Amino acid sequence: MAQQTSLTSKIPSEVVLLRPSRGWIPLNLRELWAFRELIYFLTWRDIKVRYKQTVLGAAWAILQPLINMVVLSFIFGNLAKLSTDNIPRPIFTFTALLPWGLFSKALADAGRSMLTNRSMITKVYFPRLIIPLSSVLGGLVDFVIQFVILLAMMLYFRIPPSGAVWSLPFFVLLSLATAFGFGLWLSALNVLYRDVGYILPFLTQIWMLVTPVAYSAKVVPSEYQFFYALNPMVGVVEGFRWALLGARPPDALTLSVSSAISVVVLISGMYYFRRMERTFADMV
Repeated sequence: MAQQTSLTSKIPSEVVLLRPSRGWIPLNLRELWAFRELIYFLTWRDIKVRYKQTVLGAAWAILQPLINMVVLSFIFGNLAKLSTDNIPRPIFTFTALLPWGLFSKALADAGRSMLTNRSMITKVYFPRLIIPLSSVLGGLVDFVIQFVILLAMMLYFRIPPSGAVWSLPFFVLLSLATAFGFGLWLSALNVLYRDVGYILPFLTQIWMLVTPVAYSAKVVPSEYQFFYALNPMVGVVEGFRWALLGARPPDALTLSVSSAISVVVLISGMYYFRRMERTFADMV
């Protein structure tokens, strides 16, 4: 009799009842915290699978930005002769490639995440926001590796970190928030329209060209600066250079507009994703 009582006491008193949702759904971010262990395991799974069965392994996290740095430095430096604000071009370009690489990888992974995890979506219940969120967080490992390489390059060129280095976490978070917001929109749309998967690589390439990765934002005429700032990555890249290298600080208007766009895209993306998630299991 005592054994029966002890077993009964282990039964949870709270029962979660799942019903089909209608209309706009509240975000319920507390549910994400309840499933925080799943976020960790999915993020760690993505990190382990990324370079599995590759010859160079995690070295790709270093080679990709280095190759991009060489190509962009040759095109925009040797050919176009664009200014780098008196900063050595390799450092100037590689510094911008860090937040851009974090953003572009997170955007690509999050945009495809719902289709690559279709088996989980159709079998078990969990907050679907976890899938694109873990895809975004998985890119932080590559970012840390690349950041160490950047510090070594700064040491070689004898460039000390600027006094604004304390603001660096803000620009990293802004890059992640921007990628997560756009990733939510694209991942939900990719379930409905598979064309998104084909458009995404071209979108990323064009986006990089309109972001001051290989050039300074000051080359854009002043009358177009407001429209240029509608690209949220402009404020991130310019702010990253300022925080690390002491380059020209980002314009207050540019940073404000870029940050506002990121927040709007993030909040609207979360609500749109939550509204559409009831159809995911039927359409993936």
